Amino acid sequence: MVDIFDRIAKNSGGPIGQYQDQGMGYYMYPKLEGELGPHMKFNGVEMLNWSLNNYLGLANHPEVRKADAEAAKEWGLAYPMGSRMLTGHTKYHEELERRLAAFEKKEDAFLFNFGYQGIVSAIDALVNRHDVIVYDAEAHACLLDGIRLHMGDNYKFRHNDIESCEKVLARACKLAEENGGGVLLITEGVFGMTGALGILDKIVALKKKYSFRILIDDAHGFGIMGEHGRGTSEHFGVMDGVDLYVGAFAKSMASIGGFIAGPKSIIKYLRFNMRSQMYAKALPMPLVIGNMKRLEIIDSPEGDELRKKLFTVTRALQDGFRKEGFDIGPAEACVSPVHIKGGIGEATQIVKDLRENYKIFCSIVIYPVIPLGMIIFRIIATAAHSLDDVNYTLNAFKEIREKLDEGKYSSGEIAAMVVK
Repeated sequence: MVDIFDRIAKNSGGPIGQYQDQGMGYYMYPKLEGELGPHMKFNGVEMLNWSLNNYLGLANHPEVRKADAEAAKEWGLAYPMGSRMLTGHTKYHEELERRLAAFEKKEDAFLFNFGYQGIVSAIDALVNRHDVIVYDAEAHACLLDGIRLHMGDNYKFRHNDIESCEKVLARACKLAEENGGGVLLITEGVFGMTGALGILDKIVALKKKYSFRILIDDAHGFGIMGEHGRGTSEHFGVMDGVDLYVGAFAKSMASIGGFIAGPKSIIKYLRFNMRSQMYAKALPMPLVIGNMKRLEIIDSPEGDELRKKLFTVTRALQDGFRKEGFDIGPAEACVSPVHIKGGIGEATQIVKDLRENYKIFCSIVIYPVIPLGMIIFRIIATAAHSLDDVNYTLNAFKEIREKLDEGKYSSGEIAAMVVK
């Protein structure tokens, strides 16, 4: 018999944790300080920050800050105590749900205390062992965790490949019919790692040939995509074809929580069957009140202006990177992944150069998250960034690519140089 703690102590730390001694506090778990925005301090030095999902810049919006502060003063962080089902239910939670449902043009909505937990639990509650799940191969971890709880069959299709999707869907429908179950197709509106949009229009079109329901995780699309910010389903004109819409408050709203919207009968069922909401504390009142203010701004002319600013910055970044020959994949939304060839050693040197010399802070993705020999720098645009920020960053990456091509990052000396 093995002692669990002994086994863990002898473990390298896992795919990412194995680098904790070298990376803690710098590459992993870095401390960003100051007002949330495009300019923050890292290790006491001001950085141009491209690593926040504060898409619309609402984190420091004066009306939002006022609403948050007044709600915290009036209610405190404890109220309401308990789960919604027992003692944590209020008229304000109901009001936010009504507003979210109306915004998404659905019959009803149900709040999540945390987006990740909520979507895991929603998937668990929606399907039984006779049902079959079909999902995109690059689905977010929260979706995969929900799928893992499923006691029945599940099939994945190649990322954003409609031919693969239809092939898998046909197989799933046949199996579900044999089992006496149904089919739930799960995908994303915006894929947060790549900035690519899900192929929602093509998937919805398959409803003409197959019987299935669609659930989309639109964490990175809610408040951002579409003419009015209703999400990627609005962007593609398929709001009616998406059966269940999941939005998160942690991105466009710069808050905490989330929701699921859909038919009244299904939302009613979820209220009494989602374990993450039945057995966990309700969303605290300051977040409920604050999220109503955020939604109010998103669904207003000011929200339209903020989205316009956001995509002005986003398009300038993406067009600039592509013009300079950088590979950013199929990015369309506000995440721009800059793909560069290089090893782990070179990746660490580039990050140091960016932070120490160029004063640019952005997230880095390396092996084992992506294939060995590749590096991704994840640039997240917000409405608070400027075109000057964009131009400075594009020039910095051009210089970094030149240094990489010259082999300067292999020597390990570049990070010690100071850019004049």
